[in-house]
Amino acid sequence: MPPTRYQKFETGVLYKGDNLRRLIHFPDECVDLIYLDPPFFSNRNYEVIWGEEAEIRSFVDRWQGGIKHYTGWMKNRLAEMHRILKPTGSLYLHCDPSASHHLKVMLDGLFARGDGGFRSEIIWKRSSAHSDTKQGRRIHGHIHDVILFYTKGDEWTWNPIYTPYSQDYIESFYKHVEPGTGRRYRLSDLTGPGGASKGNPKYEVMGVTRYWRYSEERMKELIEEGRVVQKKPGAVPAYKRYLDEMPGVPLQDVWTDVAPLSARGAERLGYPTQKPETLLERIIESSSDPGQVVLDPFCGCGTTIAVAQQLGREWIGIDVSQKAVGIMKARVDGLGANAKVIGLPQSLSDLKKLGHYEFQNWVVDRVGGQRSVKKSRDMGIDGWSFFERLPIQVKQWSKKVGREEIDKFEIAVERSGKHRGYMVAFDFTKDAYEEAARSREVGKNAVVLVRVKDVLDFAELIEVAELEKEVLDLSDASADLMSLFSIATEEAREKKKKRKLEKQPVASKDELEESIRSPELVSS
Repeated sequence: MPPTRYQKFETGVLYKGDNLRRLIHFPDECVDLIYLDPPFFSNRNYEVIWGEEAEIRSFVDRWQGGIKHYTGWMKNRLAEMHRILKPTGSLYLHCDPSASHHLKVMLDGLFARGDGGFRSEIIWKRSSAHSDTKQGRRIHGHIHDVILFYTKGDEWTWNPIYTPYSQDYIESFYKHVEPGTGRRYRLSDLTGPGGASKGNPKYEVMGVTRYWRYSEERMKELIEEGRVVQKKPGAVPAYKRYLDEMPGVPLQDVWTDVAPLSARGAERLGYPTQKPETLLERIIESSSDPGQVVLDPFCGCGTTIAVAQQLGREWIGIDVSQKAVGIMKARVDGLGANAKVIGLPQSLSDLKKLGHYEFQNWVVDRVGGQRSVKKSRDMGIDGWSFFERLPIQVKQWSKKVGREEIDKFEIAVERSGKHRGYMVAFDFTKDAYEEAARSREVGKNAVVLVRVKDVLDFAELIEVAELEKEVLDLSDASADLMSLFSIATEEAREKKKKRKLEKQPVASKDELEESIRSPELVSS
Protein backbone atom coordinates (compact mmCIF):
# COMPACT_ATOMS: atom_id res chain seq x y z
CA MET A 1 0.00 0.00 0.00
CA PRO A 2 1.56 3.36 -1.03
CA PRO A 3 2.19 5.90 1.75
CA THR A 4 -0.29 8.71 2.30
CA ARG A 5 0.98 11.99 0.89
CA TYR A 6 0.53 15.23 2.86
CA GLN A 7 -2.66 16.94 1.71
CA LYS A 8 -1.29 20.32 2.74
CA PHE A 9 2.34 20.87 1.81
CA GLU A 10 3.86 23.43 4.16
CA THR A 11 7.12 25.33 4.18
CA GLY A 12 8.79 27.07 7.12
CA VAL A 13 8.57 23.71 8.91
CA LEU A 14 11.13 21.77 10.95
CA TYR A 15 10.56 18.02 11.18
CA LYS A 16 12.11 16.02 14.00
CA GLY A 17 12.65 12.41 12.98
CA ASP A 18 14.14 10.06 10.40
CA ASN A 19 14.05 11.90 7.08
CA LEU A 20 12.93 8.81 5.14
CA ARG A 21 9.77 8.56 7.24
CA ARG A 22 9.04 12.21 6.48
CA LEU A 23 10.03 12.27 2.80
CA ILE A 24 7.72 9.39 1.82
CA HIS A 25 4.73 11.59 2.70
CA PHE A 26 5.83 14.60 0.60
CA PRO A 27 3.90 15.10 -2.65
CA ASP A 28 5.60 14.51 -6.00
CA GLU A 29 7.67 17.32 -7.55
CA CYS A 30 7.25 19.88 -4.75
CA VAL A 31 10.83 21.02 -4.06
CA ASP A 32 13.12 23.22 -6.19
CA LEU A 33 16.47 22.62 -4.51
CA ILE A 34 17.82 19.95 -2.16
CA TYR A 35 21.13 20.31 -0.35
CA LEU A 36 22.14 17.43 1.88
CA ASP A 37 25.20 17.02 4.05
CA PRO A 38 24.74 13.48 5.44
CA PRO A 39 27.15 11.92 7.94
CA PHE A 40 30.45 11.28 6.16
CA PHE A 41 31.56 7.67 5.82
CA SER A 42 35.02 8.64 7.11
CA ASN A 43 33.44 10.19 10.22
CA ARG A 44 31.53 7.10 11.29
CA ASN A 45 33.31 7.02 14.66
CA TYR A 46 32.46 10.63 15.50
CA GLU A 47 29.04 11.46 14.18
CA VAL A 48 26.85 11.10 17.30
CA ILE A 49 26.85 14.80 18.04
CA TRP A 50 24.23 15.35 20.74
CA GLY A 51 24.32 11.86 22.28
CA GLU A 52 20.60 11.27 21.77
CA GLU A 53 19.18 7.80 21.36
CA ALA A 54 17.62 8.66 17.98
CA GLU A 55 21.09 9.62 16.75
CA ILE A 56 22.62 6.46 18.19
CA ARG A 57 19.99 4.22 16.54
CA SER A 58 20.53 6.03 13.23
CA PHE A 59 24.29 5.59 13.68
CA VAL A 60 23.92 1.82 14.10
CA ASP A 61 21.57 1.59 11.09
CA ARG A 62 24.18 3.24 8.82
CA TRP A 63 27.43 1.61 9.84
CA GLN A 64 26.66 -1.98 10.74
CA GLY A 65 27.39 -3.24 7.19
CA GLY A 66 30.21 -1.05 5.82
CA ILE A 67 30.15 1.06 2.66
CA LYS A 68 27.59 -1.11 0.83
CA HIS A 69 25.17 -0.84 3.69
CA TYR A 70 25.82 2.92 3.89
CA THR A 71 25.09 3.52 0.20
CA GLY A 72 21.98 1.33 0.45
CA TRP A 73 20.80 3.37 3.43
CA MET A 74 21.42 6.54 1.42
CA LYS A 75 19.78 5.21 -1.76
CA ASN A 76 16.36 4.80 -0.15
CA ARG A 77 16.43 8.43 0.93
CA LEU A 78 17.85 9.79 -2.32
CA ALA A 79 15.17 7.93 -4.30
CA GLU A 80 12.53 9.87 -2.37
CA MET A 81 14.44 13.13 -2.90
CA HIS A 82 14.52 12.47 -6.64
CA ARG A 83 10.74 11.89 -6.58
CA ILE A 84 9.94 15.15 -4.79
CA LEU A 85 12.27 17.30 -6.93
CA LYS A 86 10.52 19.44 -9.51
CA PRO A 87 11.46 18.82 -13.18
CA THR A 88 13.57 22.00 -13.04
CA GLY A 89 15.01 21.10 -9.63
CA SER A 90 18.60 20.51 -8.52
CA LEU A 91 20.29 18.36 -5.87
CA TYR A 92 23.65 18.95 -4.20
CA LEU A 93 25.10 16.06 -2.18
CA HIS A 94 27.96 17.05 0.13
CA CYS A 95 30.29 14.14 0.91
CA ASP A 96 33.94 13.22 1.39
CA PRO A 97 36.33 11.43 -0.99
CA SER A 98 36.07 8.13 0.91
CA ALA A 99 32.48 7.62 -0.31
CA SER A 100 31.98 10.11 -3.17
CA HIS A 101 32.69 7.56 -5.93
CA HIS A 102 30.19 5.08 -4.45
CA LEU A 103 27.55 7.78 -4.08
CA LYS A 104 28.13 9.12 -7.60
CA VAL A 105 27.54 5.70 -9.18
CA MET A 106 24.34 5.36 -7.16
CA LEU A 107 23.15 8.88 -8.11
CA ASP A 108 23.93 8.24 -11.79
CA GLY A 109 21.49 5.34 -11.65
CA LEU A 110 18.76 7.33 -9.90
CA PHE A 111 18.99 10.39 -12.13
CA ALA A 112 19.23 8.37 -15.36
CA ARG A 113 15.46 7.86 -15.20
CA GLY A 114 14.73 11.18 -16.96
CA ASP A 115 16.52 13.84 -18.96
CA GLY A 116 18.60 14.99 -16.01
CA GLY A 117 21.77 13.66 -14.52
CA PHE A 118 25.23 14.58 -13.35
CA ARG A 119 26.31 18.21 -13.88
CA SER A 120 29.40 18.90 -11.76
CA GLU A 121 31.72 17.47 -9.14
CA ILE A 122 32.61 20.46 -7.00
CA ILE A 123 35.79 20.39 -4.93
CA TRP A 124 35.65 22.56 -1.80
CA LYS A 125 38.98 23.23 -0.09
CA ARG A 126 37.78 23.10 3.49
CA SER A 127 41.05 23.40 5.40
CA SER A 128 44.66 24.43 5.10
CA ALA A 129 47.52 21.97 4.62
CA HIS A 130 48.15 19.33 7.28
CA SER A 131 51.61 19.20 8.83
CA ASP A 132 51.54 15.76 10.43
CA THR A 133 54.14 13.99 8.25
CA LYS A 134 56.47 13.83 11.23
CA GLN A 135 53.79 11.93 13.15
CA GLY A 136 53.98 9.11 10.60
CA ARG A 137 51.39 10.19 8.00
CA ARG A 138 52.08 8.23 4.78
CA ILE A 139 49.39 9.68 2.48
CA HIS A 140 48.59 13.05 0.94
CA GLY A 141 46.79 15.48 3.24
CA HIS A 142 43.00 15.39 2.96
CA ILE A 143 41.87 19.01 2.73
CA HIS A 144 38.79 18.93 0.51
CA ASP A 145 35.17 17.82 0.42
CA VAL A 146 33.19 16.78 -2.64
CA ILE A 147 29.82 18.26 -3.62
CA LEU A 148 27.97 16.32 -6.34
CA PHE A 149 25.57 18.44 -8.41
CA TYR A 150 22.66 16.76 -10.25
CA THR A 151 19.52 18.05 -11.97
CA LYS A 152 16.27 16.21 -12.54
CA GLY A 153 15.73 17.53 -16.07
CA ASP A 154 17.61 19.08 -18.97
CA GLU A 155 16.33 22.54 -18.01
CA TRP A 156 16.97 23.80 -14.49
CA THR A 157 17.05 26.98 -12.44
CA TRP A 158 20.45 28.58 -12.96
CA ASN A 159 21.77 31.96 -11.89
CA PRO A 160 25.43 32.45 -12.88
CA ILE A 161 27.77 33.27 -9.99
CA TYR A 162 30.98 35.21 -10.50
CA THR A 163 34.08 35.45 -8.33
CA PRO A 164 36.54 38.37 -8.24
CA TYR A 165 39.59 38.39 -10.50
CA SER A 166 42.88 37.64 -8.80
CA GLN A 167 45.33 40.50 -8.33
CA ASP A 168 47.83 38.76 -10.64
CA TYR A 169 45.18 38.54 -13.35
CA ILE A 170 44.23 42.21 -12.95
CA GLU A 171 47.84 43.38 -13.12
CA SER A 172 48.53 41.18 -16.17
CA PHE A 173 45.44 41.97 -18.25
CA TYR A 174 44.01 45.26 -16.88
CA LYS A 175 47.35 47.06 -16.74
CA HIS A 176 46.16 50.35 -18.24
CA VAL A 177 44.90 53.09 -15.90
CA GLU A 178 42.75 55.90 -17.28
CA PRO A 179 44.12 59.36 -16.35
CA GLY A 180 41.68 61.45 -14.36
CA THR A 181 39.34 58.61 -13.35
CA GLY A 182 41.89 56.03 -12.21
CA ARG A 183 39.78 53.27 -13.83
CA ARG A 184 41.66 50.17 -14.91
CA TYR A 185 41.04 48.82 -18.42
CA ARG A 186 42.32 46.42 -21.02
CA LEU A 187 42.39 46.70 -24.85
CA SER A 188 40.33 44.10 -26.74
CA ASP A 189 40.22 43.17 -30.41
CA LEU A 190 37.63 45.06 -32.52
CA THR A 191 38.12 43.09 -35.72
CA GLY A 192 35.42 40.68 -36.82
CA PRO A 193 36.48 37.02 -36.56
CA GLY A 194 35.90 35.15 -39.82
CA GLY A 195 35.87 38.34 -41.87
CA ALA A 196 33.35 38.52 -44.74
CA SER A 197 32.45 34.82 -44.40
CA LYS A 198 30.81 35.58 -41.02
CA GLY A 199 29.01 38.66 -42.33
CA ASN A 200 31.25 41.22 -40.65
CA PRO A 201 31.19 44.71 -42.27
CA LYS A 202 34.32 46.17 -43.92
CA TYR A 203 35.12 49.88 -43.63
CA GLU A 204 37.79 52.33 -42.51
CA VAL A 205 38.35 53.32 -38.89
CA MET A 206 41.04 55.86 -37.96
CA GLY A 207 42.84 55.23 -41.26
CA VAL A 208 42.72 51.43 -40.93
CA THR A 209 40.46 49.27 -43.12
CA ARG A 210 39.39 45.91 -41.71
CA TYR A 211 36.40 43.66 -41.18
CA TRP A 212 34.94 44.86 -37.88
CA ARG A 213 32.74 43.37 -35.13
CA TYR A 214 30.33 46.30 -35.17
CA SER A 215 28.37 48.24 -37.77
CA GLU A 216 29.83 51.54 -38.93
CA GLU A 217 27.12 53.44 -37.02
CA ARG A 218 27.83 51.57 -33.78
CA MET A 219 31.58 52.12 -34.25
CA LYS A 220 31.06 55.88 -34.46
CA GLU A 221 29.10 55.78 -31.18
CA LEU A 222 31.94 53.90 -29.47
CA ILE A 223 34.48 56.43 -30.72
CA GLU A 224 32.35 59.29 -29.37
CA GLU A 225 32.11 57.52 -26.03
CA GLY A 226 35.91 57.28 -25.89
CA ARG A 227 35.82 53.47 -26.01
CA VAL A 228 38.05 53.12 -29.09
CA VAL A 229 41.80 53.57 -28.65
CA GLN A 230 44.54 53.83 -31.30
CA LYS A 231 47.97 53.65 -29.69
CA LYS A 232 49.75 55.26 -32.67
CA PRO A 233 48.88 56.28 -36.25
CA GLY A 234 48.36 53.23 -38.43
CA ALA A 235 47.85 50.87 -35.49
CA VAL A 236 44.68 48.76 -35.45
CA PRO A 237 42.13 50.45 -33.13
CA ALA A 238 41.17 48.49 -30.00
CA TYR A 239 38.20 48.47 -27.62
CA LYS A 240 38.64 49.90 -24.11
CA ARG A 241 37.14 47.35 -21.66
CA TYR A 242 36.90 48.63 -18.06
CA LEU A 243 37.58 46.32 -15.13
CA ASP A 244 34.68 47.74 -13.05
CA GLU A 245 32.20 46.78 -15.79
CA MET A 246 33.18 43.12 -15.78
CA PRO A 247 31.24 40.66 -13.57
CA GLY A 248 34.30 38.63 -12.65
CA VAL A 249 35.28 35.01 -13.27
CA PRO A 250 32.37 32.60 -13.86
CA LEU A 251 32.25 30.18 -10.93
CA GLN A 252 34.26 27.02 -11.61
CA ASP A 253 34.10 23.59 -9.96
CA VAL A 254 37.08 24.07 -7.61
CA TRP A 255 36.19 26.36 -4.70
CA THR A 256 39.19 27.61 -2.75
CA ASP A 257 37.75 30.99 -1.75
CA VAL A 258 35.18 29.81 0.83
CA ALA A 259 36.92 29.55 4.18
CA PRO A 260 35.75 27.00 6.79
CA LEU A 261 34.38 28.27 10.08
CA SER A 262 36.98 29.15 12.66
CA ALA A 263 36.72 27.68 16.14
CA ARG A 264 35.61 31.05 17.52
CA GLY A 265 33.70 32.31 14.48
CA ALA A 266 30.53 34.35 14.97
CA GLU A 267 28.48 31.71 13.11
CA ARG A 268 29.78 28.84 15.24
CA LEU A 269 26.99 27.05 17.18
CA GLY A 270 28.98 24.17 18.66
CA TYR A 271 28.09 21.77 15.84
CA PRO A 272 31.33 20.04 14.77
CA THR A 273 30.41 19.56 11.08
CA GLN A 274 28.81 23.00 10.68
CA LYS A 275 29.33 24.53 7.22
CA PRO A 276 29.87 28.26 6.57
CA GLU A 277 26.91 30.33 5.40
CA THR A 278 28.99 31.56 2.44
CA LEU A 279 29.07 28.02 1.04
CA LEU A 280 25.29 27.67 1.20
CA GLU A 281 24.73 31.18 -0.17
CA ARG A 282 26.64 30.16 -3.30
CA ILE A 283 24.58 27.01 -3.83
CA ILE A 284 21.18 28.53 -3.03
CA GLU A 285 21.73 31.68 -5.10
CA SER A 286 22.93 29.75 -8.15
CA SER A 287 20.26 27.02 -8.16
CA SER A 288 17.08 28.67 -6.88
CA ASP A 289 15.09 31.89 -7.20
CA PRO A 290 13.40 33.91 -4.43
CA GLY A 291 10.16 32.21 -3.36
CA GLN A 292 11.29 28.74 -4.43
CA VAL A 293 11.46 25.81 -1.99
CA VAL A 294 14.77 24.62 -0.49
CA LEU A 295 14.99 21.35 1.48
CA ASP A 296 17.76 20.12 3.77
CA PRO A 297 16.97 16.57 4.99
CA PHE A 298 20.06 16.36 7.25
CA CYS A 299 19.65 19.85 8.63
CA GLY A 300 22.04 19.72 11.61
CA CYS A 301 22.28 23.19 13.11
CA GLY A 302 20.26 24.78 10.29
CA THR A 303 22.78 26.64 8.12
CA THR A 304 20.87 25.81 4.92
CA ILE A 305 17.52 27.03 6.16
CA ALA A 306 19.04 30.09 7.85
CA VAL A 307 20.60 31.16 4.54
CA ALA A 308 17.39 30.31 2.65
CA GLN A 309 15.44 32.50 5.08
CA GLN A 310 17.82 35.42 4.54
CA LEU A 311 17.70 35.02 0.74
CA GLY A 312 13.89 35.02 0.57
CA ARG A 313 13.44 31.32 -0.21
CA GLU A 314 10.81 28.99 1.25
CA TRP A 315 12.40 26.12 3.18
CA ILE A 316 11.96 22.81 5.01
CA GLY A 317 14.41 21.21 7.45
CA ILE A 318 14.57 17.66 8.82
CA ASP A 319 16.82 16.20 11.50
CA VAL A 320 16.73 13.14 13.73
CA SER A 321 17.99 15.07 16.77
CA GLN A 322 15.61 16.84 19.13
CA LYS A 323 18.43 19.13 20.27
CA ALA A 324 19.28 20.05 16.66
CA VAL A 325 15.66 20.97 15.94
CA GLY A 326 15.63 23.26 18.98
CA ILE A 327 18.83 24.97 17.82
CA MET A 328 17.45 25.37 14.30
CA LYS A 329 14.20 26.89 15.49
CA ALA A 330 16.00 29.45 17.66
CA ARG A 331 18.31 30.26 14.74
CA VAL A 332 15.67 30.86 12.06
CA ASP A 333 13.20 32.50 14.45
CA GLY A 334 15.96 34.99 15.21
CA LEU A 335 15.80 35.83 11.50
CA GLY A 336 12.03 36.40 11.63
CA ALA A 337 10.85 32.93 10.56
CA ASN A 338 8.51 31.72 13.38
CA ALA A 339 9.19 28.12 12.35
CA LYS A 340 6.61 25.39 12.86
CA VAL A 341 8.00 22.25 14.52
CA ILE A 342 6.55 18.81 13.85
CA GLY A 343 7.58 15.60 15.56
CA LEU A 344 8.48 16.80 19.05
CA PRO A 345 6.55 15.18 21.91
CA GLN A 346 3.28 16.99 22.56
CA SER A 347 1.62 14.84 25.24
CA LEU A 348 2.40 12.61 28.21
CA SER A 349 1.87 9.51 26.07
CA ASP A 350 4.41 10.84 23.52
CA LEU A 351 6.93 11.40 26.30
CA LYS A 352 6.47 7.91 27.70
CA LYS A 353 7.45 6.49 24.28
CA LEU A 354 10.78 8.32 24.18
CA GLY A 355 14.03 6.51 24.90
CA HIS A 356 15.56 7.08 28.34
CA TYR A 357 18.14 9.69 27.32
CA GLU A 358 15.78 11.37 24.86
CA PHE A 359 13.25 11.85 27.64
CA GLN A 360 15.93 13.05 30.03
CA ASN A 361 17.21 15.57 27.47
CA TRP A 362 13.66 16.71 26.65
CA VAL A 363 13.03 17.68 30.27
CA VAL A 364 16.35 19.49 30.76
CA ASP A 365 16.03 21.32 27.43
CA ARG A 366 12.39 22.21 28.11
CA VAL A 367 13.22 24.05 31.32
CA GLY A 368 16.11 25.87 29.64
CA GLY A 369 18.68 23.95 31.66
CA GLN A 370 22.05 22.48 30.77
CA ARG A 371 22.48 18.76 30.22
CA SER A 372 24.89 16.80 32.38
CA VAL A 373 27.94 15.75 30.38
CA LYS A 374 28.25 12.45 32.22
CA LYS A 375 25.89 9.59 31.42
CA SER A 376 27.20 7.33 34.21
CA ARG A 377 28.53 8.01 37.71
CA ASP A 378 26.78 11.36 37.60
CA MET A 379 25.37 10.98 41.15
CA GLY A 380 21.91 10.80 39.59
CA ILE A 381 22.18 14.34 38.24
CA ASP A 382 20.88 14.58 34.66
CA GLY A 383 21.15 18.34 34.23
CA TRP A 384 21.42 21.75 35.85
CA SER A 385 19.01 24.68 36.05
CA PHE A 386 19.93 27.84 34.15
CA PHE A 387 20.67 30.66 36.60
CA GLU A 388 21.48 28.97 39.90
CA ARG A 389 22.82 25.73 38.32
CA LEU A 390 20.79 23.57 40.67
CA PRO A 391 20.81 19.80 40.02
CA ILE A 392 17.95 18.17 38.10
CA GLN A 393 17.16 14.45 38.20
CA VAL A 394 14.70 12.93 35.71
CA LYS A 395 12.73 9.70 36.22
CA GLN A 396 10.75 8.07 33.39
CA TRP A 397 9.14 5.44 35.57
CA SER A 398 5.64 4.27 34.75
CA LYS A 399 5.06 3.78 38.48
CA LYS A 400 5.12 6.57 41.03
CA VAL A 401 8.49 7.60 42.40
CA GLY A 402 8.73 6.88 46.13
CA ARG A 403 10.57 8.10 49.23
CA GLU A 404 13.65 5.90 48.66
CA GLU A 405 14.53 7.82 45.48
CA ILE A 406 14.04 11.14 47.29
CA ASP A 407 16.50 10.06 49.96
CA LYS A 408 19.10 9.11 47.33
CA PHE A 409 18.69 12.40 45.49
CA GLU A 410 19.03 14.36 48.75
CA ILE A 411 22.52 12.86 49.10
CA ALA A 412 23.35 13.76 45.47
CA VAL A 413 22.23 17.35 46.05
CA GLU A 414 24.35 17.57 49.20
CA ARG A 415 27.41 16.20 47.38
CA SER A 416 26.92 18.71 44.57
CA GLY A 417 27.32 21.51 47.11
CA LYS A 418 23.89 22.99 46.30
CA HIS A 419 21.05 23.88 48.67
CA ARG A 420 18.24 22.62 46.45
CA GLY A 421 17.56 20.17 43.62
CA TYR A 422 14.66 19.25 41.32
CA MET A 423 13.32 15.77 40.71
CA VAL A 424 11.05 15.48 37.63
CA ALA A 425 8.80 12.42 37.16
CA PHE A 426 5.35 11.50 35.87
CA ASP A 427 4.08 11.14 39.46
CA PHE A 428 5.17 10.67 43.09
CA THR A 429 3.88 8.65 46.03
CA LYS A 430 2.43 10.27 49.12
CA ASP A 431 5.48 9.40 51.23
CA ALA A 432 7.73 11.02 48.58
CA TYR A 433 5.87 14.32 49.00
CA GLU A 434 6.01 13.92 52.80
CA GLU A 435 9.79 13.34 52.75
CA ALA A 436 10.34 16.37 50.48
CA ALA A 437 8.27 18.55 52.82
CA ARG A 438 10.01 17.17 55.94
CA SER A 439 13.50 17.87 54.54
CA ARG A 440 12.54 21.51 54.04
CA GLU A 441 11.16 21.82 57.57
CA VAL A 442 14.30 20.48 59.22
CA GLY A 443 16.56 22.67 57.10
CA LYS A 444 18.09 19.91 55.01
CA ASN A 445 18.93 20.31 51.33
CA ALA A 446 15.55 20.68 49.68
CA VAL A 447 14.28 18.35 46.96
CA VAL A 448 11.56 19.95 44.84
CA LEU A 449 9.19 17.45 43.21
CA VAL A 450 7.95 18.44 39.75
CA ARG A 451 5.49 16.44 37.66
CA VAL A 452 6.12 16.07 33.91
CA LYS A 453 2.59 17.35 33.28
CA ASP A 454 3.48 20.64 35.00
CA VAL A 455 6.62 20.97 32.86
CA LEU A 456 4.55 20.31 29.73
CA ASP A 457 1.86 22.83 30.73
CA PHE A 458 4.32 25.55 31.72
CA ALA A 459 6.31 25.07 28.51
CA GLU A 460 3.06 25.42 26.56
CA LEU A 461 2.34 28.70 28.35
CA ILE A 462 5.76 29.97 27.24
CA GLU A 463 5.14 28.93 23.63
CA VAL A 464 1.71 30.59 23.52
CA ALA A 465 3.14 33.80 25.00
CA GLU A 466 5.93 33.82 22.42
CA LEU A 467 3.50 33.09 19.57
CA GLU A 468 1.10 35.83 20.63
CA LYS A 469 4.01 38.16 21.48
CA GLU A 470 2.53 38.62 24.95
CA VAL A 471 4.15 38.76 28.39
CA LEU A 472 4.18 35.35 30.07
CA ASP A 473 1.42 35.15 32.72
CA LEU A 474 3.04 33.87 35.93
CA SER A 475 0.09 34.52 38.24
CA ASP A 476 -0.84 30.84 38.68
CA ALA A 477 2.68 29.40 38.63
CA SER A 478 4.26 28.06 41.80
CA ALA A 479 7.51 29.58 43.04
CA ASP A 480 9.30 26.24 42.58
CA LEU A 481 8.17 25.91 38.97
CA MET A 482 9.12 29.51 38.24
CA SER A 483 12.56 28.85 39.70
CA LEU A 484 13.01 25.72 37.57
CA PHE A 485 12.04 27.67 34.44
CA SER A 486 14.30 30.50 35.59
CA ILE A 487 15.37 31.71 32.16
CA ALA A 488 11.78 32.04 30.92
CA THR A 489 10.51 33.70 34.08
CA GLU A 490 13.38 36.19 34.10
CA GLU A 491 12.63 37.09 30.48
CA ALA A 492 8.95 37.50 31.38
CA ARG A 493 9.84 39.90 34.23
CA GLU A 494 12.05 41.95 31.91
CA LYS A 495 9.29 42.14 29.29
CA LYS A 496 6.80 43.19 31.94
CA LYS A 497 9.10 45.99 33.10
CA LYS A 498 9.59 47.12 29.53
CA ARG A 499 5.85 47.14 28.84
CA LYS A 500 5.25 49.12 32.03
CA LEU A 501 7.81 51.74 31.02
CA GLU A 502 6.34 51.94 27.52
CA LYS A 503 2.87 52.61 28.95
CA GLN A 504 4.01 55.50 31.13
CA PRO A 505 2.84 58.83 29.65
CA VAL A 506 5.56 60.94 28.09
CA ALA A 507 5.59 64.52 29.35
CA SER A 508 4.99 67.22 26.75
CA LYS A 509 7.52 69.97 26.09
CA ASP A 510 5.38 72.51 28.00
CA GLU A 511 5.08 70.13 31.01
CA LEU A 512 8.86 69.57 31.08
CA GLU A 513 9.50 73.32 31.00
CA GLU A 514 6.96 73.85 33.81
CA SER A 515 8.61 71.12 35.93
CA ILE A 516 11.96 72.89 35.57
CA ARG A 517 10.42 76.18 36.78
CA SER A 518 8.51 74.38 39.59
CA PRO A 519 10.70 71.63 41.15
CA GLU A 520 7.93 70.64 43.54
CA LEU A 521 5.99 69.24 40.60
CA VAL A 522 8.78 66.73 40.02
CA SER A 523 8.79 65.46 43.60
CA SER A 524 5.03 65.07 43.61
